[in-house]
Amino acid sequence: MKTRIISLFIAILLPSVLISQNTAQNDIKVFLLAGQSNMDGYGYTKDLPDSLDTEFQNVFIYHGNSLPDEEENGGLGKWEALKPGHGVNFSSTTDKNNLSDRFGIELSFAKKLQAYYPNQKLAFIKYSRGGTSIDSLAAGSFGSWEADFKGSNGINQYDNALNTIKLALKTKDIDGDGKDDDLIPAGIIWMQGESDASYSEEIAANYYSNLKRLMDLLRASLRTDDLPVVIGKISDSWNDSDGKVWDYGELVQYAQEKYAKEDKNATIVRSTRYYKYSDKWHYDSDGYIDLGEKFADAIYQLNKQ
Repeated sequence: MKTRIISLFIAILLPSVLISQNTAQNDIKVFLLAGQSNMDGYGYTKDLPDSLDTEFQNVFIYHGNSLPDEEENGGLGKWEALKPGHGVNFSSTTDKNNLSDRFGIELSFAKKLQAYYPNQKLAFIKYSRGGTSIDSLAAGSFGSWEADFKGSNGINQYDNALNTIKLALKTKDIDGDGKDDDLIPAGIIWMQGESDASYSEEIAANYYSNLKRLMDLLRASLRTDDLPVVIGKISDSWNDSDGKVWDYGELVQYAQEKYAKEDKNATIVRSTRYYKYSDKWHYDSDGYIDLGEKFADAIYQLNKQ
């Protein structure tokens, strides 16, 4: 009698256990990587150590195609396993990812996150464009992330990022295992601000309010009001004719620090001040590797709170 009761209990319990295990297996943490050129990434893939020069298992990336303001179809892409080549000069269509010989933070970010979440599938949604500002008055020929941008057709970098997010989350099975995936937003990584620091004191002074509004809107697009945000603090190579590259950089740095202090679910990475540069605007390969690790440390700590 006792054996029959135990067998019945197992028969009832086992399906729910299997369902729970199957559900957990298809939960995927999703991180949004966004900003301007130092989010694009100017590291050279030839400089990668063997541990990063590989195709990652259980890490996937949707890298939205970058286009200037006013152009349609920004954000097109396709999910693939993460590998080197998602730096500057990457491009994508809905059918093919065209990898470049450059990389950004995504590789070391993935490796460090895998150490923190050893049994967890991870996914990155990436959209960035070099030279872009938040304030449309600093956009120049590069573009802006200002949500109220009008232009001729109302399309700018904010809209391209929204399209990237929409198309990425629309995919039901990103890892190709034949099962629907549950994509769980886990954080925003933002590396931008240099362009807003290069035009005028007024534009730089408005960076805090512009940044706060944009992060709130990106959180809303991922349907998580308190989604953790990590800001990469801009730095200066001091390699211009008059020394400073970003004339109003201190104002943007102050705004970034203020945002990280006042938003309870945000923090800032400051290691950028120590990096070497490949040109006067962009970090060298070692810088991007370290920055990815620091971003992973920061977002992990925020998610532990």
